[in-house]
Amino acid sequence: MSERITYLDNNATTRVADEVVAEMLSCFTEAYGNPSSVHRFGAQVAARVEQARAQVAALIGARESEIIFTSGGTEADNAALRGVAAARPSKRHLVVSAIEHPAVLETADQLEREGLTVTRLGVDGSGLVDLEALAAALRSDTLLVSIMLANNETGVIQPLREIADIVHRAGTLLHTDAVQAVGKLPVSVGELGADLLSLSSHKLHGPKGAGALYVRGGVPFRSIMFGGPQERGRRGGTLNAPGIIGLGAACALAGRQLSEVDAMARLRDEMEQAIVRRISGAHVMGAGAPRLANTSCICFAGVEAEAALVLLSEAGVCASSGAACHSGSLEPSHVIRAMGIDPAIAQGQLRFSLSRYNTRADVDRLIELLPDIIAKVAAVSA
Repeated sequence: MSERITYLDNNATTRVADEVVAEMLSCFTEAYGNPSSVHRFGAQVAARVEQARAQVAALIGARESEIIFTSGGTEADNAALRGVAAARPSKRHLVVSAIEHPAVLETADQLEREGLTVTRLGVDGSGLVDLEALAAALRSDTLLVSIMLANNETGVIQPLREIADIVHRAGTLLHTDAVQAVGKLPVSVGELGADLLSLSSHKLHGPKGAGALYVRGGVPFRSIMFGGPQERGRRGGTLNAPGIIGLGAACALAGRQLSEVDAMARLRDEMEQAIVRRISGAHVMGAGAPRLANTSCICFAGVEAEAALVLLSEAGVCASSGAACHSGSLEPSHVIRAMGIDPAIAQGQLRFSLSRYNTRADVDRLIELLPDIIAKVAAVSA
């Protein structure tokens, strides 16, 4: 195996930024008090937690009181759906898109088993939600619509403002899983029209195990985590102060570095163009739709993705075949299937996702290695 690592799997997780690590270190050895304690030592940590809350709120244009800290994006998604469902028991209908993260889809499945009716919206070949189908799906008893801002596999960005207008005209609420979007593009909950929004620390150069749920003031919501009065009674349990402080620092850093997005998009585009030019049968997913600047999902006809990933890994290149939580599966992802991609093409899905730490040398190395790897796998698969 190669000693050199070229990390191109940033949608799975990101390197924790040095500035974030520096903010967190003292939480383990010096400022280690429980932020819920009444003594001054705990109050010092509580003050830093509230500073982090302000940093998260500032990044997405929210009020500090609208931020609930969670253990990550999965908990935030679960809390959004289940918390609104618990608060609106007379509303028995939920709408989600077919390309949501499993944190949304599996929660919707469970709510369906508990008696709710769930509508799952399809997408077109670019991965965009059908707005007419959305409008037609809404009912008087729809409690919530959950549509992600940007897809974790393809990077395709949904027209969330238009979606919000449709949802609000029907008198219901909109949740968006913005885990992949926050930190990679400007996000304003007011401009998007989101009533609830999920985000995760480790996707924007913060630590794993921390995230947040934005709940617009006045939105009906009940806690799904019990055991204490933390987070104004909206999420019980001792706060992960180091993780929360790291999340806040990561959000502050992301806000300062959003100007780097255009350069990242140019690098991504050059990478895609070189791959399509050099490898016959390479198809960029969602190429005709707005996408995150860092994300490239490419399907290679007649190629088994997992075999290609093994060879890339042996060469020191880290990539994925789609969502990290589904790695190891030989089946095309639910996102690619929902887009109606030919299975012979879909099984060759590879995702390359950049971060601010990637360089042209990383991309050049991928472009150098990938043609031979795809050729080897295609020869075996033929």
